[in-house]
Amino acid sequence: MSTWYEQGVFYHMYPLGMTGAPKHNENTEITHRFDQLNRYIPHLNQLGFNAIYIGPLFESSSHGYDTRDYKLVDRRLGDNSDFKEFVALCHQNGIKVVVDGVFNHTGREFFAFRDICEKRWDSPYKDWYKGINFDWQSPLGDPFGFEAWQGHFELPCLNLFNPAVRQYLFDVIRFWVNEFDIDGIRLDCANVLDFNFMKELRRETAAMKEDFWLMGEVIHGDYSRWVNPEMLHSVTNYELHKSIYSGFNDHNFFEIAHNVRRLEAIGRELYTFVDNHDEDRIASKLTKRDHLAPVYMCLFTLPGIPSVYYGGEWGVEGKRTRTSDDDLRPAISMDQAETLHCPLTDLIGKLGHIHAENPEFHAGRYQELLLTNRQYAYGRWDGDSLIVTALNSDDNPAAMSIPVPVNANTAVHLLEPELEEVPIENGKINLSVPGNWGAILKIKGGSK
Repeated sequence: MSTWYEQGVFYHMYPLGMTGAPKHNENTEITHRFDQLNRYIPHLNQLGFNAIYIGPLFESSSHGYDTRDYKLVDRRLGDNSDFKEFVALCHQNGIKVVVDGVFNHTGREFFAFRDICEKRWDSPYKDWYKGINFDWQSPLGDPFGFEAWQGHFELPCLNLFNPAVRQYLFDVIRFWVNEFDIDGIRLDCANVLDFNFMKELRRETAAMKEDFWLMGEVIHGDYSRWVNPEMLHSVTNYELHKSIYSGFNDHNFFEIAHNVRRLEAIGRELYTFVDNHDEDRIASKLTKRDHLAPVYMCLFTLPGIPSVYYGGEWGVEGKRTRTSDDDLRPAISMDQAETLHCPLTDLIGKLGHIHAENPEFHAGRYQELLLTNRQYAYGRWDGDSLIVTALNSDDNPAAMSIPVPVNANTAVHLLEPELEEVPIENGKINLSVPGNWGAILKIKGGSK
């Protein structure tokens, strides 16, 4: 039987942006904005989503990744009881909750960093950060130098080789599990985290909660270095993200298919997406907006754990600039949902339910069936059960003759169940797929 995360259909929330919270934390009174997020829960149920990745959540100075306090919900969002209620509501509605774990660095207002500023050599925390050097000042005027994430000195890097630091972070996670009942963690900057730290993290969290899920932010590299029984359950599949939008823009399904084949051994475990809080919105990345529909069909049916970034279900646009990510993280209220609703919303809802309800998409193996520049068909197996996805990126309808490696007579439409069953003749499905569209077909009966 598949785990909850193998069956997961994720909705990605960036709460500071979604709720229109101030960009900077001015230490004002707590503002309770979680009521806005609570209102999304029925919406996610309707769309077939059964998991949320939400973050960053905890007290920070600006964008959320400059943590001040790991045990306090950011006052711009609310307080700990607000988040506890949010998780409880999600669980009542069959939705798991995964939070950001920002463990590579803190903000400069974190207690350990402030203590070093005050006491310097005499601070018991002087070994909590990388590269501490009391012979020079940081560019921000701190009375010592230190290693900063990618040269951003507002983000001093924690020394994860220090057992005291690791123990502190494990205690933080234990607090999150006990206080909030979270179901997993997305590790920020997982590509630069110490491997031994992640191995220890896997052991610690497995003891805290059954089926606790660890997913890491990794952009480049051999994903199996991180995804294995000793470390993480999953990482972000940036390779597939890139191949999907460029494959559609260039009318080159070969790029997508090559990527899927290359990652076939591990692809089912990877966290798949077409945009997120760091990337331009897919509606802005695509040359043709008409490709949004087959892009999302691709996302939900290829190997991986699909995730939709908030607003994606409404085709929201947005591009980052040289100085700001604000357009990627807009305030969107559920009061706008009726106005924003569009055919893409309904499609994503159908895809969410199809993915969640069909085990072929969870642990099922992948098989390429047909491939041209503008047409692509593949199957997902669960035992003798097969689901075939056929995609057409051309503006015109495409006649597709898809070989079916199963003994059966007919296939039924999952995406458009009102359509007639499709006969399987001479081992092939023959159908016409409309332009910039696709079909998802389940084979009835038979065996390989």
